[in-house]
Amino acid sequence: MTTSTSRPATPARPGRPVRRIAVWTVAVLVTAMAAVTLLPDLLGLDGHRAVIQLISFRPQLLGAGAVLLVPLLAVAWFRRWFAPVPAGLAAVLLVGAVLVAPRVIPDPAPTGGRPLTVLSFNAFEGNADVTAFAELIRTERPDVISVPEGGARFAARLAPLIEPLGYRLHTTAGGDPSDVANVVAAVSDGLGPVRVQVSDAAAAFPYVQVTGGRLGALRFAAVHTQAPVNRKIPRWSADLAGLRQWCAGPTPVVVAGDLNATLDHSALRAGMAGCADSADQRGAGLIPTWGPSPRTRPLGPQIDHVLTNDGIEAESFAVFDVPGSDHRAILTRLRLP
Repeated sequence: MTTSTSRPATPARPGRPVRRIAVWTVAVLVTAMAAVTLLPDLLGLDGHRAVIQLISFRPQLLGAGAVLLVPLLAVAWFRRWFAPVPAGLAAVLLVGAVLVAPRVIPDPAPTGGRPLTVLSFNAFEGNADVTAFAELIRTERPDVISVPEGGARFAARLAPLIEPLGYRLHTTAGGDPSDVANVVAAVSDGLGPVRVQVSDAAAAFPYVQVTGGRLGALRFAAVHTQAPVNRKIPRWSADLAGLRQWCAGPTPVVVAGDLNATLDHSALRAGMAGCADSADQRGAGLIPTWGPSPRTRPLGPQIDHVLTNDGIEAESFAVFDVPGSDHRAILTRLRLP
C-alpha cells in the first residue's frame, strides 16, 4: 500500500506585492504625465502659457512618445508584470492620434463652384524679402492677400511691385505705426469695386475686412492674433474668441492670417466654431508654417490658417518659403458655392 504525501505549498515571494505596487505607481505616473503633455486641452489645462506652447507641438510629441513606447513594449514582452506602464502610455498616444490623424486625410475635392485664390504671409515685422513675395504673387495671382506684420512701411515697398499687376493695398489704422502691429490686405482689381473696413485705432485685434464687388456678401478678413507670450495670454484668448464675429456670423466668410494657434488649441477651436480649416480639408493640416530658422521650420507648428464657412471648400493648399520671414506663405484655392 502506497502512502501519498502532499507537498507543502510554495510560499509567495515576498517581493511580488511590492513590485506590483511599484509598477502600477509608475504606470499611473507615466500615464498622467503623458496625458498632461499630450492631451492638456481635453483636461482644461491649455490656458497656461507653458502648456499653450507645448500643445502647439502635439504631433511632434506624439511621434516622440511613439519612439519611447517601443523599448517599453520590449521590456513588457520579456517581463509581463511591466505591461501596465506601456499600456497607459499607449492609451494616451491612441487618443492623441485620433485627434491628429484626420488632418492628414483629405476631404473629397470640390467639383464645382466659383474659384477664389487666397494667399497669406506673415512679413516678420516687415523684414521679409518684398521682391521674392511680389514674385510669388506674380506667379500665383491670388484674388485676395493677407499680410500680417506688414504695416505702412512694408506696404510702401510692396505696392510699386504689385500694383502694376492689378492689386490695391489696404492697411490697418492702428495707433502703433510699426509693421509688426499691423496687417495689410491686397485685393485684385478683378474682384471689382470692393468695400474695405479696417479695425479701429483702439482695437487690439488688427484686421482688414473686404466685401462687395465679385465677393458679394462674402466677407474676407485679413487678421493677426496676439502671440501667447509673457503676460499677453488674456489678449491671445480674446483675439481667438474674436474670430466668432466672422465664423459665427450670418454671411459667408474667408479669414486668413497668422492666428498664433494650432488646431490643438481649444481656444482656437472654440473661436472658429462654424468655420473649417483649409489645410485640414486638404489633408495638409500638419504642414509646419512657422519656425525661428529654415532648419527648424520643418519641425514647427502650423499657426497660419485660412478659415471658411457656409460650404466654401478648399481645392488645394500649398506652402512657400519666402526669405526674410520666420513664417511660410500659405496659398489655398477655394471653391465658393
